[in-house]
Amino acid sequence: MASRKITPAEMQQAIDAIAAYGAVGAERQLGVPHQTLAHRARAAKLAGLTPNTAHLDPAALSKQEIVGLKDRVRDLETLLKDERRERLAEDRILEEILGLSKAPIEPPAWAIRPPKKSSATGIPSLMLSDLHWGEVVLPSQIHNKNSYNVSIAKQRLRRVVEKTIDICFHHMTNPDYPGIVVNLGGDLISGDIHEELSQTNELTSMQTIVDIVGALSWALDALVERFGAVWVVGVAGNHGRNTHKPRAKNRAFTNFDWLICQLLRRQFAKDKRFSWLIPDGPDAWYRVYGHRSLLTHGDQFRGGDGLIGALGPILRGDMKKRARNSNIDLGYDTMLLGHWHQYISLRRVIVNGSPKGYDEYAAQNNFPFEVPIQALWFTHAKYGRTTDWPIYCEDPTASFQGSAVQLGEMA
Repeated sequence: MASRKITPAEMQQAIDAIAAYGAVGAERQLGVPHQTLAHRARAAKLAGLTPNTAHLDPAALSKQEIVGLKDRVRDLETLLKDERRERLAEDRILEEILGLSKAPIEPPAWAIRPPKKSSATGIPSLMLSDLHWGEVVLPSQIHNKNSYNVSIAKQRLRRVVEKTIDICFHHMTNPDYPGIVVNLGGDLISGDIHEELSQTNELTSMQTIVDIVGALSWALDALVERFGAVWVVGVAGNHGRNTHKPRAKNRAFTNFDWLICQLLRRQFAKDKRFSWLIPDGPDAWYRVYGHRSLLTHGDQFRGGDGLIGALGPILRGDMKKRARNSNIDLGYDTMLLGHWHQYISLRRVIVNGSPKGYDEYAAQNNFPFEVPIQALWFTHAKYGRTTDWPIYCEDPTASFQGSAVQLGEMA
């Protein structure tokens, strides 16, 4: 069926509206879709028509038309101010509320400068994610195979830090390190995204933030005292969000994980031994020596089944991210993620476990039993990622019931 011929009046109307209101405004004014307007404008150009701008001459405008145009200008200025306000919101929070400036994107020199000795072990990287601080796991509901609360969380965090130091300095050759990278991979707190969590958490979200900032401050202080320098890379998870559903826009700024990272940064703002990478988006791209990593929480990946478990969605997600990042010149060697509460160490992917360990949700869904665990690995200046160490948050020979030991110095 032949398309209807555009009349000269429609051509003239289209280019006059574009001249007066712009393309988007013309679409609204004439009530036509973008393609129709563009088609009429092209036809007008081929026909040699030009916009009639006489009605835009201020001298020819009526008083009512001038008032209408002024109102439109005010509306556009308001929209512009709102857009600028949204863009500057993060900077204002950092500078006025937290007393911080924008964190530099450049990595610390020690993380990319090759060591003087070729026998150097490399740079260790620790991942702390899925702590779910504030959540309570009752052993009676999971065959007495695990227990979790704030006291146990502090005990397990202490063990992770102590075991990291022990492995790095007592189980590696030439333990001379320029620093350590600490990846904060999200879901640091339990949060209130599910009604059952709001009803059973040991602490409210605000109380939890205060408590975990104290505990993580202790952990970072212990690490910097031993390694001499710490580079903290932090992304937001899904449990820390303060919205009902996950968001793409302002994901970080509506998430308590981002706030915790910024509060930690303020805590150590005057300590030059610390470096920070806290992106505005869901992913953090960085490199240690020449090895490129992409830190993400992992909640973007969904699916899995009884045979392949989490590997299917994780590897599919990795493939998509690699394709996307290659297109924007941010290719990476290893993707780092948490979320799945399973420790998986592959050449292209590291999936972190959870200090929380097995819980009622995992038991009800018949997921495989997982011990509380966090990931440690080493990056060599020449060979890239070389050695992976799982850090057990409790004695792996124990039944993982946990023990409620109060660590006052971490509060």
